[in-house]
Amino acid sequence: MTSKFGNQYSAICNMKILCEQNMPFAREAFSALGEVIVKPGRAITAADVRDVEIMAVRSTTKINRALLAGSKVRFVGTATIGTDHMEIPWIEQNGIHWCYAPGCNANSVAEYIVAALLHLGRKHGFRLEGRTIGVVGVGNVGSRVAVKARALGMRVLLNDPPRARGDGRGDETFVELAQVLADSDIVTMHVPLTREGPDATWHMLGRDAFAHMRSGAILLNAARGPVLATDDLLAAMAQGRVARAVLDTWEGEPEFRADAMAKVDLGTPHIAGHSFEGKVAGTLMVYREACRFLGVEATWTPDAIMPAPLVPAVTIEANRRADEDVLAELVARIYDITADDARLRAFALQDGKARAAGFDELRRTYPERREFPATVVTLKGASAELQGKVRGLGFKIR
Repeated sequence: MTSKFGNQYSAICNMKILCEQNMPFAREAFSALGEVIVKPGRAITAADVRDVEIMAVRSTTKINRALLAGSKVRFVGTATIGTDHMEIPWIEQNGIHWCYAPGCNANSVAEYIVAALLHLGRKHGFRLEGRTIGVVGVGNVGSRVAVKARALGMRVLLNDPPRARGDGRGDETFVELAQVLADSDIVTMHVPLTREGPDATWHMLGRDAFAHMRSGAILLNAARGPVLATDDLLAAMAQGRVARAVLDTWEGEPEFRADAMAKVDLGTPHIAGHSFEGKVAGTLMVYREACRFLGVEATWTPDAIMPAPLVPAVTIEANRRADEDVLAELVARIYDITADDARLRAFALQDGKARAAGFDELRRTYPERREFPATVVTLKGASAELQGKVRGLGFKIR
Protein backbone atom coordinates (compact mmCIF):
# COMPACT_ATOMS: atom_id res chain seq x y z
CA MET A 1 0.00 0.00 0.00
CA THR A 2 1.36 3.40 -0.93
CA SER A 3 1.03 6.73 0.80
CA LYS A 4 1.22 10.38 -0.20
CA PHE A 5 4.89 10.19 0.73
CA GLY A 6 5.35 7.68 -2.10
CA ASN A 7 6.66 5.05 0.36
CA GLN A 8 5.44 1.56 1.09
CA TYR A 9 3.22 1.00 4.11
CA SER A 10 6.15 -0.53 5.99
CA ALA A 11 7.96 2.78 5.64
CA ILE A 12 4.95 4.64 7.01
CA CYS A 13 5.12 2.48 10.12
CA ASN A 14 8.66 3.72 10.73
CA MET A 15 7.73 7.39 10.81
CA LYS A 16 7.70 9.37 14.04
CA ILE A 17 4.39 10.71 15.33
CA LEU A 18 4.20 13.21 18.18
CA CYS A 19 0.97 13.32 20.19
CA GLU A 20 -0.04 15.63 23.00
CA GLN A 21 -0.39 13.92 26.36
CA ASN A 22 -3.93 15.18 26.92
CA MET A 23 -5.38 13.28 23.93
CA PRO A 24 -7.05 10.10 25.20
CA PHE A 25 -6.20 6.96 23.24
CA ALA A 26 -3.72 8.84 21.04
CA ARG A 27 -1.08 6.14 21.44
CA GLU A 28 -3.59 3.41 20.64
CA ALA A 29 -4.92 5.25 17.60
CA PHE A 30 -1.63 6.28 16.00
CA SER A 31 0.62 3.35 16.90
CA ALA A 32 -0.36 1.46 13.75
CA LEU A 33 0.93 4.39 11.69
CA GLY A 34 4.37 4.76 13.26
CA GLU A 35 6.43 5.32 16.38
CA VAL A 36 4.34 7.38 18.80
CA ILE A 37 5.94 9.92 21.15
CA VAL A 38 3.72 11.50 23.82
CA LYS A 39 4.53 14.81 25.50
CA PRO A 40 2.68 17.52 27.45
CA GLY A 41 1.33 20.05 24.97
CA ARG A 42 2.95 23.19 26.32
CA ALA A 43 6.30 21.41 26.71
CA ILE A 44 6.68 20.50 23.02
CA THR A 45 9.74 22.22 21.51
CA ALA A 46 11.32 22.60 18.09
CA ALA A 47 13.89 19.97 19.04
CA ASP A 48 11.07 17.50 19.78
CA VAL A 49 9.56 17.84 16.30
CA ARG A 50 12.73 17.95 14.21
CA ASP A 51 12.39 14.34 13.01
CA VAL A 52 8.62 14.07 13.42
CA GLU A 53 6.37 13.74 10.35
CA ILE A 54 2.93 13.65 11.97
CA MET A 55 1.72 15.78 14.89
CA ALA A 56 -1.52 15.45 16.85
CA VAL A 57 -2.06 18.17 19.45
CA ARG A 58 -4.56 20.23 21.40
CA SER A 59 -4.83 23.98 21.95
CA THR A 60 -1.97 24.31 24.44
CA THR A 61 0.60 23.69 21.69
CA LYS A 62 1.44 26.72 19.55
CA ILE A 63 1.81 25.42 16.00
CA ASN A 64 3.87 28.08 14.26
CA ARG A 65 7.05 28.90 12.38
CA ALA A 66 9.14 28.86 15.56
CA LEU A 67 8.09 25.28 16.29
CA LEU A 68 8.02 23.75 12.81
CA ALA A 69 10.67 25.55 10.72
CA GLY A 70 13.33 23.08 9.61
CA SER A 71 11.37 20.04 10.81
CA LYS A 72 10.13 17.06 8.82
CA VAL A 73 6.52 17.70 9.84
CA ARG A 74 4.09 17.30 6.94
CA PHE A 75 0.81 16.90 8.84
CA VAL A 76 -0.55 18.64 11.94
CA GLY A 77 -3.94 17.89 13.45
CA THR A 78 -5.46 19.63 16.44
CA ALA A 79 -8.10 17.67 18.33
CA THR A 80 -9.97 20.89 19.15
CA ILE A 81 -12.70 23.03 17.64
CA GLY A 82 -10.52 26.17 17.68
CA THR A 83 -7.49 26.97 15.54
CA ASP A 84 -6.22 30.27 16.99
CA HIS A 85 -3.16 28.41 18.34
CA MET A 86 -2.11 27.59 14.77
CA GLU A 87 -0.24 29.91 12.39
CA ILE A 88 -2.29 28.65 9.46
CA PRO A 89 -0.95 30.96 6.68
CA TRP A 90 2.64 29.89 7.40
CA ILE A 91 1.59 26.23 7.73
CA GLU A 92 -0.11 26.29 4.32
CA GLN A 93 2.69 28.27 2.64
CA ASN A 94 5.12 25.56 3.68
CA GLY A 95 3.05 22.72 2.28
CA ILE A 96 2.05 21.26 5.64
CA HIS A 97 -1.37 19.64 5.70
CA TRP A 98 -3.45 20.56 8.73
CA CYS A 99 -6.82 19.70 10.19
CA TYR A 100 -8.95 20.40 13.22
CA ALA A 101 -11.92 18.73 14.88
CA PRO A 102 -15.00 20.97 14.50
CA GLY A 103 -17.86 19.84 16.66
CA CYS A 104 -15.91 17.17 18.55
CA ASN A 105 -16.68 18.64 21.98
CA ALA A 106 -19.70 20.77 21.12
CA ASN A 107 -22.06 18.71 23.25
CA SER A 108 -19.61 18.83 26.15
CA VAL A 109 -19.59 22.64 26.12
CA ALA A 110 -23.37 22.78 25.85
CA GLU A 111 -23.68 20.50 28.88
CA TYR A 112 -21.24 22.74 30.77
CA ILE A 113 -23.53 25.73 30.07
CA VAL A 114 -26.56 23.78 31.29
CA ALA A 115 -24.74 22.79 34.49
CA ALA A 116 -23.65 26.39 35.09
CA LEU A 117 -27.13 27.81 34.52
CA LEU A 118 -28.86 25.30 36.77
CA HIS A 119 -26.27 25.91 39.48
CA LEU A 120 -26.74 29.68 39.29
CA GLY A 121 -30.51 29.33 39.44
CA ARG A 122 -30.36 27.11 42.49
CA LYS A 123 -27.70 29.24 44.22
CA HIS A 124 -29.43 32.58 43.67
CA GLY A 125 -33.04 31.45 43.81
CA PHE A 126 -34.29 32.17 40.29
CA ARG A 127 -35.90 30.06 37.58
CA LEU A 128 -34.53 29.68 34.08
CA GLU A 129 -37.87 28.92 32.48
CA GLY A 130 -39.27 32.00 30.78
CA ARG A 131 -35.99 33.90 30.87
CA THR A 132 -34.25 35.09 27.72
CA ILE A 133 -30.81 33.79 26.82
CA GLY A 134 -28.71 35.33 24.07
CA VAL A 135 -26.44 32.87 22.26
CA VAL A 136 -23.58 34.71 20.55
CA GLY A 137 -22.07 32.42 17.94
CA VAL A 138 -24.37 29.73 16.57
CA GLY A 139 -21.98 27.13 15.21
CA ASN A 140 -21.55 23.58 16.44
CA VAL A 141 -21.55 24.66 20.08
CA GLY A 142 -23.99 27.55 20.06
CA SER A 143 -26.62 25.61 18.14
CA ARG A 144 -26.53 22.86 20.78
CA VAL A 145 -26.71 25.41 23.58
CA ALA A 146 -29.83 26.84 21.94
CA VAL A 147 -31.48 23.41 21.79
CA LYS A 148 -30.79 22.69 25.46
CA ALA A 149 -31.87 26.19 26.53
CA ARG A 150 -35.20 25.67 24.78
CA ALA A 151 -35.53 22.32 26.58
CA LEU A 152 -35.20 24.31 29.81
CA GLY A 153 -38.10 26.51 28.69
CA MET A 154 -36.00 29.54 27.88
CA ARG A 155 -36.55 32.09 25.13
CA VAL A 156 -33.51 32.07 22.84
CA LEU A 157 -32.03 34.96 20.84
CA LEU A 158 -29.34 34.12 18.30
CA ASN A 159 -26.48 36.32 17.08
CA ASP A 160 -24.16 35.17 14.31
CA PRO A 161 -23.35 37.77 11.61
CA PRO A 162 -21.87 35.33 9.04
CA ARG A 163 -24.95 33.14 9.22
CA ALA A 164 -27.24 36.16 9.19
CA ARG A 165 -25.65 37.20 5.90
CA GLY A 166 -26.72 34.00 4.26
CA ASP A 167 -24.70 31.17 5.75
CA GLY A 168 -27.44 30.27 8.21
CA ARG A 169 -29.13 26.93 8.61
CA GLY A 170 -32.85 26.23 8.58
CA ASP A 171 -35.32 28.90 9.56
CA GLU A 172 -33.32 30.41 12.42
CA THR A 173 -33.71 34.15 12.96
CA PHE A 174 -30.62 36.13 13.89
CA VAL A 175 -30.52 39.49 15.65
CA GLU A 176 -27.86 42.16 16.10
CA LEU A 177 -25.48 41.91 19.04
CA ALA A 178 -26.73 45.16 20.59
CA GLN A 179 -30.28 43.77 20.63
CA VAL A 180 -29.12 40.49 22.15
CA LEU A 181 -27.31 42.35 24.91
CA ALA A 182 -30.25 44.66 25.59
CA ASP A 183 -32.96 41.98 25.58
CA SER A 184 -31.24 39.04 27.26
CA ASP A 185 -31.24 38.09 30.91
CA ILE A 186 -28.34 35.76 30.16
CA VAL A 187 -25.66 36.02 27.45
CA THR A 188 -23.42 33.09 26.55
CA MET A 189 -20.43 33.36 24.18
CA HIS A 190 -19.58 30.68 21.61
CA VAL A 191 -17.54 32.44 18.93
CA PRO A 192 -14.06 31.66 17.59
CA LEU A 193 -11.23 34.08 18.29
CA THR A 194 -10.49 36.27 15.27
CA ARG A 195 -8.62 39.55 15.27
CA GLU A 196 -9.31 40.86 11.77
CA GLY A 197 -12.15 41.18 9.31
CA PRO A 198 -15.76 42.34 9.60
CA ASP A 199 -16.57 39.71 12.21
CA ALA A 200 -13.49 40.05 14.43
CA THR A 201 -14.24 38.74 17.90
CA TRP A 202 -11.23 39.96 19.88
CA HIS A 203 -12.68 42.08 22.74
CA MET A 204 -16.10 42.06 21.11
CA LEU A 205 -17.43 42.38 24.65
CA GLY A 206 -15.78 45.56 25.85
CA ARG A 207 -16.91 48.83 27.38
CA ASP A 208 -19.23 49.77 24.50
CA ALA A 209 -20.87 46.34 24.37
CA PHE A 210 -21.37 46.20 28.14
CA ALA A 211 -23.11 49.58 27.95
CA HIS A 212 -25.83 47.88 25.86
CA MET A 213 -26.28 45.00 28.28
CA ARG A 214 -29.43 44.72 30.34
CA SER A 215 -28.70 45.72 33.91
CA GLY A 216 -28.27 42.70 36.19
CA ALA A 217 -27.53 40.29 33.35
CA ILE A 218 -25.61 37.03 33.62
CA LEU A 219 -22.62 36.44 31.33
CA LEU A 220 -20.95 33.14 30.44
CA ASN A 221 -17.80 32.78 28.35
CA ALA A 222 -16.77 29.31 27.26
CA ALA A 223 -15.39 30.45 23.91
CA ARG A 224 -11.95 32.12 24.06
CA GLY A 225 -10.66 34.38 26.81
CA PRO A 226 -9.85 37.44 24.68
CA VAL A 227 -13.42 37.54 23.34
CA LEU A 228 -14.13 39.75 26.33
CA ALA A 229 -12.03 42.53 27.84
CA THR A 230 -11.48 41.50 31.45
CA ASP A 231 -11.04 45.02 32.82
CA ASP A 232 -14.27 46.10 31.17
CA LEU A 233 -16.08 43.05 32.53
CA LEU A 234 -14.94 43.87 36.06
CA ALA A 235 -16.08 47.47 35.60
CA ALA A 236 -19.48 46.28 34.34
CA MET A 237 -19.79 43.99 37.37
CA ALA A 238 -18.88 46.84 39.73
CA GLN A 239 -21.62 48.95 38.12
CA GLY A 240 -24.19 46.14 38.40
CA ARG A 241 -24.50 45.93 34.62
CA VAL A 242 -23.33 42.31 34.88
CA ALA A 243 -24.62 40.70 38.06
CA ARG A 244 -23.15 37.21 37.64
CA ALA A 245 -20.40 35.75 35.48
CA VAL A 246 -19.10 32.32 34.58
CA LEU A 247 -15.66 32.12 32.96
CA ASP A 248 -14.14 28.97 31.54
CA THR A 249 -11.70 30.82 29.27
CA TRP A 250 -9.42 33.65 30.35
CA GLU A 251 -7.34 36.42 28.83
CA GLY A 252 -3.69 35.46 29.14
CA GLU A 253 -4.37 31.88 30.16
CA PRO A 254 -2.92 29.79 31.65
CA GLU A 255 -2.17 32.76 33.95
CA PHE A 256 -5.75 33.56 34.85
CA ARG A 257 -6.72 36.80 36.61
CA ALA A 258 -7.06 36.43 40.39
CA ASP A 259 -9.20 39.58 40.64
CA ALA A 260 -11.61 38.21 38.05
CA MET A 261 -11.73 34.84 39.80
CA ALA A 262 -12.73 36.61 43.00
CA LYS A 263 -15.75 38.19 41.29
CA VAL A 264 -17.17 35.38 39.16
CA ASP A 265 -19.67 32.82 40.43
CA LEU A 266 -17.92 30.03 38.58
CA GLY A 267 -14.37 29.98 37.24
CA THR A 268 -12.95 26.90 35.55
CA PRO A 269 -9.67 26.10 33.74
CA HIS A 270 -10.81 25.94 30.11
CA ILE A 271 -12.42 22.54 30.55
CA ALA A 272 -15.96 23.12 29.27
CA GLY A 273 -15.17 20.92 26.29
CA HIS A 274 -13.20 18.34 28.28
CA SER A 275 -15.79 15.61 28.50
CA PHE A 276 -14.24 12.21 27.88
CA GLU A 277 -16.44 11.67 24.83
CA GLY A 278 -15.45 15.07 23.42
CA LYS A 279 -11.73 14.46 23.76
CA VAL A 280 -11.97 10.94 22.33
CA ALA A 281 -13.95 12.30 19.36
CA GLY A 282 -11.17 14.82 18.73
CA THR A 283 -8.54 12.09 18.75
CA LEU A 284 -10.60 10.00 16.35
CA MET A 285 -11.18 12.88 13.92
CA VAL A 286 -7.47 13.74 13.73
CA TYR A 287 -6.50 10.06 13.37
CA ARG A 288 -8.91 9.59 10.47
CA GLU A 289 -7.66 12.70 8.70
CA ALA A 290 -4.05 11.55 9.17
CA CYS A 291 -4.96 8.21 7.60
CA ARG A 292 -6.61 10.00 4.69
CA PHE A 293 -3.51 12.13 4.23
CA LEU A 294 -1.25 9.06 4.27
CA GLY A 295 -3.54 7.14 1.96
CA VAL A 296 -4.12 4.27 4.38
CA GLU A 297 -7.32 2.79 5.73
CA ALA A 298 -8.50 4.11 9.09
CA THR A 299 -9.24 0.93 11.03
CA TRP A 300 -8.93 2.00 14.66
CA THR A 301 -12.00 2.91 16.72
CA PRO A 302 -12.30 3.54 20.47
CA ASP A 303 -15.43 1.40 20.89
CA ALA A 304 -13.76 -1.64 22.42
CA ILE A 305 -11.76 0.34 25.00
CA MET A 306 -14.22 3.02 26.08
CA PRO A 307 -14.61 2.69 29.86
CA ALA A 308 -17.99 2.22 31.45
CA PRO A 309 -19.56 5.51 32.59
CA LEU A 310 -18.89 6.52 36.18
CA VAL A 311 -22.64 7.03 36.70
CA PRO A 312 -24.38 4.56 34.39
CA ALA A 313 -27.81 5.03 35.97
CA VAL A 314 -29.61 7.51 38.20
CA THR A 315 -32.98 7.35 39.91
CA ILE A 316 -34.67 10.66 40.73
CA GLU A 317 -37.81 11.26 42.76
CA ALA A 318 -39.76 13.94 40.89
CA ASN A 319 -43.17 13.84 42.53
CA ARG A 320 -44.32 17.25 43.86
CA ARG A 321 -41.01 18.89 42.97
CA ALA A 322 -40.39 21.80 40.59
CA ASP A 323 -38.95 20.67 37.27
CA GLU A 324 -35.82 22.80 37.62
CA ASP A 325 -35.10 21.40 41.06
CA VAL A 326 -35.19 17.90 39.59
CA LEU A 327 -33.02 18.92 36.64
CA ALA A 328 -30.50 20.67 38.87
CA GLU A 329 -30.17 17.56 41.06
CA LEU A 330 -29.88 15.29 38.04
CA VAL A 331 -27.20 17.31 36.29
CA ALA A 332 -25.18 17.86 39.49
CA ARG A 333 -25.12 14.10 40.09
CA ILE A 334 -23.54 13.61 36.67
CA TYR A 335 -21.33 16.70 36.58
CA ASP A 336 -20.55 18.75 39.68
CA ILE A 337 -19.38 22.00 38.11
CA THR A 338 -18.65 23.50 41.52
CA ALA A 339 -15.82 21.00 41.97
CA ASP A 340 -14.10 22.41 38.88
CA ASP A 341 -14.51 25.91 40.29
CA ALA A 342 -13.10 24.88 43.68
CA ARG A 343 -10.02 23.30 42.13
CA LEU A 344 -9.15 26.45 40.18
CA ARG A 345 -10.07 28.80 43.03
CA ALA A 346 -7.50 27.04 45.22
CA PHE A 347 -4.76 28.58 43.03
CA ALA A 348 -6.23 32.09 42.87
CA LEU A 349 -4.19 33.62 45.70
CA GLN A 350 -0.85 32.33 44.42
CA ASP A 351 1.53 34.32 42.22
CA GLY A 352 1.11 34.45 38.46
CA LYS A 353 3.55 31.66 37.68
CA ALA A 354 1.95 29.34 40.22
CA ARG A 355 -1.54 30.18 38.93
CA ALA A 356 -0.46 29.34 35.39
CA ALA A 357 1.14 26.08 36.48
CA GLY A 358 -1.98 25.15 38.43
CA PHE A 359 -4.23 25.98 35.48
CA ASP A 360 -2.24 23.68 33.19
CA GLU A 361 -2.04 20.93 35.78
CA LEU A 362 -5.81 20.97 36.25
CA ARG A 363 -6.28 20.59 32.50
CA ARG A 364 -3.69 17.82 32.28
CA THR A 365 -5.13 15.83 35.19
CA TYR A 366 -8.78 16.64 34.56
CA PRO A 367 -10.98 13.85 36.00
CA GLU A 368 -13.08 11.79 33.65
CA ARG A 369 -16.38 13.54 32.93
CA ARG A 370 -18.92 11.65 30.86
CA GLU A 371 -21.68 13.25 28.82
CA PHE A 372 -25.36 13.08 29.71
CA PRO A 373 -26.30 10.38 27.12
CA ALA A 374 -24.03 7.93 28.97
CA THR A 375 -26.44 7.90 31.93
CA VAL A 376 -29.85 6.23 31.95
CA VAL A 377 -32.36 8.07 34.14
CA THR A 378 -35.30 6.63 36.04
CA LEU A 379 -37.82 9.33 36.94
CA LYS A 380 -40.35 8.57 39.63
CA GLY A 381 -43.56 10.57 39.52
CA ALA A 382 -42.43 12.73 36.60
CA SER A 383 -44.81 14.53 34.29
CA ALA A 384 -44.59 14.11 30.53
CA GLU A 385 -43.31 17.69 30.36
CA LEU A 386 -40.43 16.96 32.73
CA GLN A 387 -39.55 13.80 30.83
CA GLY A 388 -39.38 15.88 27.67
CA LYS A 389 -37.00 18.32 29.34
CA VAL A 390 -34.75 15.51 30.53
CA ARG A 391 -34.63 14.03 27.04
CA GLY A 392 -34.05 17.49 25.60
CA LEU A 393 -30.90 17.80 27.71
CA GLY A 394 -29.64 14.54 26.19
CA PHE A 395 -30.36 11.97 28.88
CA LYS A 396 -31.82 8.56 28.18
CA ILE A 397 -34.91 7.68 30.20
CA ARG A 398 -35.68 4.16 31.33
